[in-house]
Amino acid sequence: MAAEPQPKALTRKPLLLNKVEGSQEVVNMAAIVPKEDGVISVSEDRTVRVWLKRDSGQYWPSIYHAMPSPCSCMSFNPETRRLSIGLDNGTISEFILSEDYNKMTLVKSYQAHQSRVIMILFVLEMEWVLSTGQDKHFTWHCSESGQRLGGYRTSAGACGLQFDVETRHVFVGDHSGQVTILKLEQESCSLVTTFKGHTGGVTALCWDPIQRVLFSGSSDHSIIMWDIGGRKGTAIELQGHNDKVQSLSYAHHTRQLISCGADGGIVVWNMDVERQETPEWLDSDSCQKCDQPFFWNFKQMWDSKKIGLRQHHCRKCGKAVCGKCSSKRSSIPLMGFEFEVRVCDSCHESITDEERAPTATFHDSKHNIVHVHFDATRGWLLTSGTDKVIKVRARNVLQL
Repeated sequence: MAAEPQPKALTRKPLLLNKVEGSQEVVNMAAIVPKEDGVISVSEDRTVRVWLKRDSGQYWPSIYHAMPSPCSCMSFNPETRRLSIGLDNGTISEFILSEDYNKMTLVKSYQAHQSRVIMILFVLEMEWVLSTGQDKHFTWHCSESGQRLGGYRTSAGACGLQFDVETRHVFVGDHSGQVTILKLEQESCSLVTTFKGHTGGVTALCWDPIQRVLFSGSSDHSIIMWDIGGRKGTAIELQGHNDKVQSLSYAHHTRQLISCGADGGIVVWNMDVERQETPEWLDSDSCQKCDQPFFWNFKQMWDSKKIGLRQHHCRKCGKAVCGKCSSKRSSIPLMGFEFEVRVCDSCHESITDEERAPTATFHDSKHNIVHVHFDATRGWLLTSGTDKVIKVRARNVLQL
């Protein structure tokens, strides 16, 4: 149920701290170095770079390392300074960065996939490296030995990957729009369940282990919040992008979800509100308000001698209605509709100004974002884009 794009009602302009430029191709992933004024990036130009801020105020590479294949993704663990890099040729290479971030030492490389590595997660508690690839496989390896521990074939190439340490559940989202939950053991896995709510492929996943909520972003422009541990089965839609959602991050201390998209938009969602599920769209052969037949209802058209009407649906109650009975538009933020969407006339009258109050803030990043990273300790937000630029923004992007 895609929202109808409208001009964004509420915008905030976060302070741009710095732009990091110099990559020759798309920066596929980047991360802020905790407790350091630095950034780690991996690019399609085969380079791994560690950028440190100099006295001039600009970021310059303290490490410039060329890999044998384009770098598709990375995972960095600040405690161990372990950097895991996924490559286009299916290899995962692991490095240890020096304390001053001026040197990286290769620890091991292993062939994890038959084609491009899409996502990597390093789990320190288990000493596991989890990964997905274009070969439609999820795999996990021992980070100490490099030994493959197991794998699972997904229904399509997977772009979303998250892990819950407490339950050892892994969440895998794929291009078919399906999310698969697996239970991992040391050398085996079992299928827990699968679920699907998007009309497009899953492009990003984000897990909140405290509230036990999973967020999935999709090429259908929407985000769905799945309540895994509380009200099981609850799925709440968030509509705030005009193009596919590329990356998600979560600020646990403020309960805010950060979503970035190919439209260049950064949306900060306040998840500390009681949101409502969107209704299922009801089926009917005639308008459920005025009883006029829809254009496929030939019998009623013939009996009433009336031309059939086009069917629409009210986004608030889900009823099948004609255009005349749903001539109004309204935002419904608590249902995730930050844009104005079609509602029936009676629902439009029932929506109060308080219910129309925005629950998200919007910002135009001025580039097509492929990845976002949030540093909670400083409130810095990093985005990398197809324009080969990395942007670091200040805390006020998260002030609602």
